[in-house]
Amino acid sequence: MRMSVTSTLPGGTWTLGDRTVTRFGYGAMQLSGPGVMGPPADQDGAIAVLKEVFSLGITHIDTADAYGPHITNELIHEALHPYSESLLIATKVGAFRDEHGGWPPARTPDDLRRQIDANLEKLGSPVLDLVNLRLGDSSGPVEEPISEAFSTLLELKDQGIIRHLGVSNATSAQVQQAQTLGPIVGVQNMYNLAHRQDDDLIDRLAEEGIAYVPFFPLGGFTPLQSDRLSAVATRLGASPMGIALAWLLRRSPNILLIPGTSSVEHLRENIVGASIELSNGDVAELDSIGG
Repeated sequence: MRMSVTSTLPGGTWTLGDRTVTRFGYGAMQLSGPGVMGPPADQDGAIAVLKEVFSLGITHIDTADAYGPHITNELIHEALHPYSESLLIATKVGAFRDEHGGWPPARTPDDLRRQIDANLEKLGSPVLDLVNLRLGDSSGPVEEPISEAFSTLLELKDQGIIRHLGVSNATSAQVQQAQTLGPIVGVQNMYNLAHRQDDDLIDRLAEEGIAYVPFFPLGGFTPLQSDRLSAVATRLGASPMGIALAWLLRRSPNILLIPGTSSVEHLRENIVGASIELSNGDVAELDSIGG
């Protein structure tokens, strides 16, 4: 039996474009093989995770055809197709996988159209709910023009192939540039307790009703920062990941979570951890980690 979204998932819901989604979502990247290359060691286990995601009422799944490549989209199709009208699947374009497992940029109009076609084929859907244009490179955001790439996606949106657009791995200036070209419903960047470079951007987007989707909730912590987070988690009887997710939900109402896992047990642990009610004192202590 499917659980009630609002009563079982932390954070409630957010309106993403014309869709209402759970703020606690799921990132599918870890379902592929080591290094995000090749198939999972446990195909049945990966399918079970996706089915559990849906049964728990999660309505926002993040993926990319570059994961595997193709693997996560194929798994999503196998596990969840035909898709429920309540489910929003967000994907990314703007990079591909080379033979060494790298992520070279691929943002020419032809590159983007090929990636959109691949996503449509592997997901088995005539329309993509949300497409994020991935900018920069594997080291992070890079200030560079985005008009040609974003305009290509806007053309595909006008053709009815894409419902909504967002940007990923973007600078604040690139977010603003995208907004001058057309509407976006979300920004997907690295952000967590230790890396708070987007604080001002998150606040601006919240005022505009635009989602902010942080990735790597435990990425880039120094040993000291990790120790301080672990101390708070131990005191509250939770995992560091759970506390990091709970803090993100508390940080701003427009933050949507997409933690990834290849384990049903870990998926449920993340939900429990993100549900923890942090006191003002807990938040102040956690805020100091990034200071």
